Amino acid sequence: MFFLHQVHSVWRRSSLKTEKLTWCVCSIRCLTSLLRAEQRRGAADKQQITKKGKKERPSCQPVLDLFDQQYSRELGDLWASARSVLLDPRSWQYGVMLNRFTAVTDITQNLQSQGFSRFLPQTDVSSLNQTGKDSLLSPHCFSELPPDDSSPQRASASSALGRDLQPDPSLTLPRPSLQCYIHPNPLRFPSQAHRPGQLKQYYLLNAASLLPVLALQVRDGEKVLDLCSAPGGKALAVMQCATPELLCCNEPDPHRRDWLTKTLESYVPHSLHSKVMVSAQDGQRFQSEDVTYDKVIVDAPCSNDRSWLYSGSAQQGVQRLKERARLPALQAQLLRSALSVVRPGGLVVYSTCTLSSSENYAVVETVLKDFPDAEPEDLWEEIAIPLSEHFVFRPSHPGYGQTSHQPSLLPQNSDVSPYSNRLGILVVPQTGRTWGPMFLSRIRRRM
Repeated sequence: MFFLHQVHSVWRRSSLKTEKLTWCVCSIRCLTSLLRAEQRRGAADKQQITKKGKKERPSCQPVLDLFDQQYSRELGDLWASARSVLLDPRSWQYGVMLNRFTAVTDITQNLQSQGFSRFLPQTDVSSLNQTGKDSLLSPHCFSELPPDDSSPQRASASSALGRDLQPDPSLTLPRPSLQCYIHPNPLRFPSQAHRPGQLKQYYLLNAASLLPVLALQVRDGEKVLDLCSAPGGKALAVMQCATPELLCCNEPDPHRRDWLTKTLESYVPHSLHSKVMVSAQDGQRFQSEDVTYDKVIVDAPCSNDRSWLYSGSAQQGVQRLKERARLPALQAQLLRSALSVVRPGGLVVYSTCTLSSSENYAVVETVLKDFPDAEPEDLWEEIAIPLSEHFVFRPSHPGYGQTSHQPSLLPQNSDVSPYSNRLGILVVPQTGRTWGPMFLSRIRRRM
């Protein structure tokens, strides 16, 4: 159990306005009826998971043509299956991340009755790795937008959630526990209705998007920066893993920032609002002033393969492909900014939701040349191997395949460079395991 602590006054400056909070949740009766309806539809047609009457969107041919050209070269045999998944949204699987700040017993029972199961194992802390080295099974992850040069501490346009609220020192928080349920079939759990005055009990997401948060290894009392935070899913996952001293959620775009704020308000309790800040800086030139962060996550803007493949028209697709060429420079500057504000010994996790090597390993490799005190860390044994039952991983470096002792993870017939593993790992959507795309790389600032 974790007790609330007073937050340093620099994070409660009077110039920061408190947002009016709106709370949302779905009743169990409503949820159950929705689940039963979903089950009946599934029995009638197991392939039909889209909303009734919803038309399938056509893929954008210019985008698909480029994907075929690039990804067949970079992914080899994996591309054919990944292509099939991306072109069939009805096959996409969805994860359900539970909110530890609400009662979820009934939700858990409903999920299990529908065939959902936890993709993160229920682990006894006493049985974990005793080497002292952080790993995927660390106990802290388990239990069973205004002027560009403004900083979060002095920007009037930045906002702190509940800045005027004083935490109740007698209140005990639930134990940190990142719980996400997944289904082997493309069954989508129903979204929750908005009910004022209550928190939402779960968040729907692509389960692969939790992997960067696991790699970040957040612990209680740390200062964490989510540099590109909207819509807020990774910030919520951070709050499930630990109770940070400060979580700064940065988003420069005003519309996306509103979306982010509403997400946080819907899942984070009043007692923790003083620990969460919404900032509106340009992430490429983030200024931290009084704060040095222990952990920084950069979920960078990217050529989101799932979304871009369904651009509204061929013309829009062509325009997006032109923008795509400029993304690596933006992503590299965001990563440089993150490395500049993390403390020595701290961690930065860089992630995208694209298969493109130029936005993934190439960005990491470019930025590392500018930071001789930064060192990439191997995530293969920590994340890829333990979770290979649910996700299809490959090292990020194009042209590399699989080592002989890892037959279930990658196609055969080439060796894996140890350095390519350290640059990052890539989740490739495949038939039956449609999670991803998701690239993640972890970098540590040397002491």
